[in-house]
Amino acid sequence: MRRVSSDMPNTDIQFHLRRQEDALQNLRNQMSSQNRLNRLRDNPIAASHAVRYQSHLARLERFEANTLYARDHFRHIDIHLQRSVDVMQRIRELAVTGAHGIYGQDDTRHMAAEVNELLKELVAISNATGPDGHRLFSGDRVFSDPFRIVEGTIEGSGDLLVVNVEYGGSGPARRAEISNRTHTDLDIGGGQAFWAERMQIFSRVDASQWRAGEDGAFFINGHEIPVRVGDSLPAIVANINESGASVRASVDPLTNGLVITGTNPHLIRMEDAQGSSTLEELGIISFNSDPAAPNWAPSAMVAGGSIFDMVIRLRDAMYRGDNYFIGGLGIGGIDLALDNLRSNLTEIGSREERAMMTWMRLNQEIPNVTTMLAREQAVDMVRAATDLAHMEFAHSATLQVAARIIPPTLLDFLR
Repeated sequence: MRRVSSDMPNTDIQFHLRRQEDALQNLRNQMSSQNRLNRLRDNPIAASHAVRYQSHLARLERFEANTLYARDHFRHIDIHLQRSVDVMQRIRELAVTGAHGIYGQDDTRHMAAEVNELLKELVAISNATGPDGHRLFSGDRVFSDPFRIVEGTIEGSGDLLVVNVEYGGSGPARRAEISNRTHTDLDIGGGQAFWAERMQIFSRVDASQWRAGEDGAFFINGHEIPVRVGDSLPAIVANINESGASVRASVDPLTNGLVITGTNPHLIRMEDAQGSSTLEELGIISFNSDPAAPNWAPSAMVAGGSIFDMVIRLRDAMYRGDNYFIGGLGIGGIDLALDNLRSNLTEIGSREERAMMTWMRLNQEIPNVTTMLAREQAVDMVRAATDLAHMEFAHSATLQVAARIIPPTLLDFLR
């Protein structure tokens, strides 16, 4: 039972006045912030929904930014690949002209000089830099040129010419998450975009009696191929063919060595896993601290060249005046290079279209989630203004009533 005293009305009125003032302040805070969930205890269920909506909305906005970056990146790659096609088309026109047989060696030398300059332009395109300062065809090694020019002299020309274009290596393609647990490859490496022929690597090591001495693994184009103790060469061939890598493996019937053949024009990248030496034992690769660059074993035979190899051998034939080679293998190599460039253009165009479709879907989903979030935490300003007016009126009336119930007396000042 509560004790009735002269101080009790004063205490009760102060308690209820503080509650009114707290409610008023809370409503004013909601109106000023336009958020009715400034305190989680105001509405725990709505607060839990709002937290989930905010998290989902943040992910959608991140996906939207990723799709925009991917779209712009694909457009820059498309521009440079299209420029490469234009350069190769001009080289093919020169090859067709030089193969007619109506021009002398001096004329084909002049054509060869133009082809050499166009070759330099191709190398410049392959080492192109995007607006963000990253190399377009270097994968995740964004500050390294994938190709390097080697200059020298050749028969038929006393000038300094491009005699080789060395592949310096590029890292794996960068990936961007454009939707929940959905990624897209951002890059086409230089070893894919600027290749012309399907590669073949022939090992000269007789592996008919070879057996794996321990468990291990090796990688082909980023695909891991497991190796078990006691595996023979046919088992390794079967593992490679089942791995999903864009190569086919077989056994050379003459040398009993491993043969790796690309299923499409690209530079095949291979490396042994740490602690394993399967490919090295089979005579395919040698130890190299930079597996992104070619690391073939000295005894292995490697066939299948790049776009630059096709252009160099065509140019050399023009300097020699070899019309037969120009009209046959020369034009044939250029056509292979053009086919691969167009194939990569199609691939980039498909990725760009997918990024655009994803971006359009996200732009429809983001407003919906934003509306759901606003429904949980936004303040109805009309209702809040009405409630504020009622609460202020009630608070004012309470103060007036309290002043009449507890009038100040001399004893109040003497306490």
